[in-house]
Amino acid sequence: MTSTQKTSELLRKYNQEHLLAFYEEVDTASKSSLLRQISEIDFEQTDGLIRSYVLADSPPDVPGNPAPAPVLPARPADEEAERTYRSARRRGEELLSAGKVAAVVVAGGEGSRLGFDGPKGCMNVTPVKHKSLFQVFAEQILAASRRYGSTVPWYIMTSQANDAATRDFFAANDYFGLNDSDVFFFTQGRMPVVDLNGKILLADKAAIAFSGEGHGGCLSSLRRSGALDDMSERGIEFISYFQVDNPLTHCADPLFIGLTDQAGAEMSAKAISKRDPLEKLGNFCVVDGKVMVIEYSDLPEELARATADDGALLFGSGSIAIHILSRRFVERLTTGGACRLPFHRAVKKTPHIDPTGKAVRPDEPNAVKFEMFIFDAMPMADNVVVLETLRGEEFSPVKNATGQGSPATCLRDQIIRSADWLESAGVPVPRDAEGTPTATIEISPLLALDAEELAEKITPDMTIEPGKNVYLE
Repeated sequence: MTSTQKTSELLRKYNQEHLLAFYEEVDTASKSSLLRQISEIDFEQTDGLIRSYVLADSPPDVPGNPAPAPVLPARPADEEAERTYRSARRRGEELLSAGKVAAVVVAGGEGSRLGFDGPKGCMNVTPVKHKSLFQVFAEQILAASRRYGSTVPWYIMTSQANDAATRDFFAANDYFGLNDSDVFFFTQGRMPVVDLNGKILLADKAAIAFSGEGHGGCLSSLRRSGALDDMSERGIEFISYFQVDNPLTHCADPLFIGLTDQAGAEMSAKAISKRDPLEKLGNFCVVDGKVMVIEYSDLPEELARATADDGALLFGSGSIAIHILSRRFVERLTTGGACRLPFHRAVKKTPHIDPTGKAVRPDEPNAVKFEMFIFDAMPMADNVVVLETLRGEEFSPVKNATGQGSPATCLRDQIIRSADWLESAGVPVPRDAEGTPTATIEISPLLALDAEELAEKITPDMTIEPGKNVYLE
């Protein structure tokens, strides 16, 4: 039996024979490519997902009776907490100095939704120097390595679609001053996209429509790529995880790392106070003694709107996709090469070809993508710490072309944070009647990683003039 015949039998078993509908119309190289793509699919797993999340249209499995998760405040509330935070910061600094911390960024996305042609991490986002997202993080990591006298290796998850372009971008920019041996690229796993009838879509006559398996898939990708082995050889104990679209992220936060270690936590998360009950952020909850995140779309509205006696939201802490994970925890979750995180269903608009081979660009959501979320690892951890951070300090992602979460709001928030840092150092910053800075300010991570470090490096007699571009380096 030929490989084509075996593939045909496999597809017939799972009712996906249409994937070979155009097989005889394409050239030899395209035939081989299509067969390789089909061999990549775990049809038993995919068929189970189709039955559960497409054909059955199962509702989200929302745990019953969730309670609000305990959250450590951004700033300690009393002297005892102050001592705990100081001790945790010292411990985090010790771990960084000992080379026990690695950074992981998930950067598999493209900037097409934002009108940018290329990997999203290559998009320029800073207000004065127009640095890319990748450069912002690279400079943070370089600055942390210099501050603590050690190496913070950086593991960058790409996708098959943007891996080559990402590598080329780093090479063209000389790795932004980092040693290329300390930058490790690895690709995200992918899943076939299916239509609302459970049929796997073809992107072209010899190309299956795939999508990334979600940010939770980075755990198994770390294992498959050898990145976890590399971490183990380097003596890494903690992984600082973040997403590529948020330039305000602190890539190597010693307080966050230290609190995680002091608590013996296998995973930690940062939270911000939600703007409103229905803000599109995951909700930190406790169910059966386990801390978890329930997606904004899955938490019943009556719970989302529930308030405490003081009027504050019961579920007022939102997830911003910033985590610390123990390397050994990730190793345990990915034993055997696969990750045990559950899949979620996402209905999206997906271009494809129809049974006649005609290209279709849908105006409405037409397909289901299967994704894993990193926060689903939290209930599997032996202990979890959730630390509040301030929205203006650490959260302004670039997700949308316009409105909230757009390049415009991200630029604004970067300028505001820089102004706040300067004012905390005693430098007056001109602002308009609404409190918005009237100068365009950018602070290089190579100068300061936080407001405290900035205060040590500048003098209060600095003058910031309205209408000027100010770059501190």
